[in-house]
Amino acid sequence: MIRLDHRERVPDQLRGAIIALGNFDGFHLGHQSVARQAVEWARAEGRPAIIGTFEPHPVRFFKPDVPPFSLTSLDQREDAFAAAGADAMLVFHFDNALADTTAEGFAHDTMVERIGSAGIVTGEDFAFARGRSGNTTLLSELGQHYGFGVRTVGPVAEGGETVSSSRIRKALLAGDCATAARLMTRPFAIRGVVQHGDKVGRTIGFPTANLLLGDYLRPRFGIYAVTGRIVATGEVLKGAANLGIRPTFDPPKELLEPHFFDFSGDLYGQEIEVAFHHFLRPEQKFDGLDALMAQMAKDCEEARKLLSASSL
Repeated sequence: MIRLDHRERVPDQLRGAIIALGNFDGFHLGHQSVARQAVEWARAEGRPAIIGTFEPHPVRFFKPDVPPFSLTSLDQREDAFAAAGADAMLVFHFDNALADTTAEGFAHDTMVERIGSAGIVTGEDFAFARGRSGNTTLLSELGQHYGFGVRTVGPVAEGGETVSSSRIRKALLAGDCATAARLMTRPFAIRGVVQHGDKVGRTIGFPTANLLLGDYLRPRFGIYAVTGRIVATGEVLKGAANLGIRPTFDPPKELLEPHFFDFSGDLYGQEIEVAFHHFLRPEQKFDGLDALMAQMAKDCEEARKLLSASSL
């Protein structure tokens, strides 16, 4: 997968592409519908297909103090775009210059001159340019003037409700992994580099691979049945994870701590992706390590059963 920068001229072999354009955080069923329209249009005309995304999310740019809400990292979106059939990912680096771009400047200077797009596909609610002054009607008018086509895709419904990133976030905040996975077509997953911790888990027989949460949304704190994928090798591991502040220990520290069953290798410094399959129980504070260890054994047994039943 080729990663492109909107501030640079797109290479000649990718000019004339059809661009799917949106934030695409979570790359859920609705986003996938936009991407599919772009890929099919591109293939029908023998053109490259490119999926564009914004980094950071515009909300993060304008409100840097807003609580973490991301469903996917940029690397995860790149993987998802490749699986959707895109030839490249176009990253719009959201900064002051992009935020201040006029609708005409975005259409001509960015989409035509630098990117060379022949067509753009967006959701019906797509907004762009300074102060979100541009909408799909204006984009179509600009396309007619500058020579690129514009197609829009309506919302996708599931279970009688529109699929949206906010709906997925609401599900995860409730610990509803199944709904999030259904809307995203894959489980919500946190990817990061394994950090050195205080090694308490190792001393009580439950070693963990500690991950910082970064900009990811914080799902409901508690214990989950998870799988972990080692990014470098693709190896998939089953386990149980604590997500939260570890109330039994002082000082509280916000972490994702997966314990992988039947694994004895060294994961420190490796990038792993932890997928959330089932919420088991909320976090709780224990009176001592014996009580904690007894509950962890029960959690691991339940996680094993659930993950085995899911044929993961």
